[in-house]
Amino acid sequence: MRFLGIDLGWSSGASGLCCLAWEGHALVLRDLDRKQATAEILAWVDTWAPAGQPAAVAVDAPTVITNGTGMRLADRLTHRYFHRYHAGCYPANLSRPFASRTVGFGQELVRRKFRHGTQILPQQPDRWQIEVFPHPAVVHLFDLEKILKYKKGAIAERQKELCKLRNLLFTLTASEPRLNLSTLPDIPEKTAQLKILEDQLDALVCAYVCAYWWYWGEAKNQVLGNEQEGYIVVPHRRSALSA
Repeated sequence: MRFLGIDLGWSSGASGLCCLAWEGHALVLRDLDRKQATAEILAWVDTWAPAGQPAAVAVDAPTVITNGTGMRLADRLTHRYFHRYHAGCYPANLSRPFASRTVGFGQELVRRKFRHGTQILPQQPDRWQIEVFPHPAVVHLFDLEKILKYKKGAIAERQKELCKLRNLLFTLTASEPRLNLSTLPDIPEKTAQLKILEDQLDALVCAYVCAYWWYWGEAKNQVLGNEQEGYIVVPHRRSALSA
């Protein structure tokens, strides 16, 4: 199995891309990239998950939207469960300017035989897609008290928070599923390069959550919402599982 993480630019922004492969009972980082145009992103998907090959895709973007206004059920649930961590998501509806791109991207994945994976058999070869949200995933995977705020603010603070995320990702070498990770890009000094790394590390989180859903299924994850109206897969909080 290969697990693709896509931190999709919701309107016209660049997208972070990550490919993890399940090899020898561990996840191996095969690619960490960033691309702009939807056609380029889909070509990347086709390269790492060719037709007929078992693979899964996790997208940080609302790929299923049916409501004309307001918020999806999945969005409301993130605010209910993750507001205390500052991890509620942006509302998605069909009147928002990003809707055509994000929904269209999900439909392109369906055309590539990636069904929506709200129900799976863990650790079985298959081909599906899910929507994920890195902020609550990171809070739960690493038992944090609040999100890492590396997206806004002074560059020094963003660097500090992004460095925390980078260091936490290395601890997944001792988790299940184990991430066999030996290196990641260094934290850059300039704002433009910082945004590139931010998108890439978000994509790595997406890919790992994808693998975590495949490895554990409903035993250690929850599905907020539903396939018909939109959904987000979020890992359970680690400390709650061991309590």
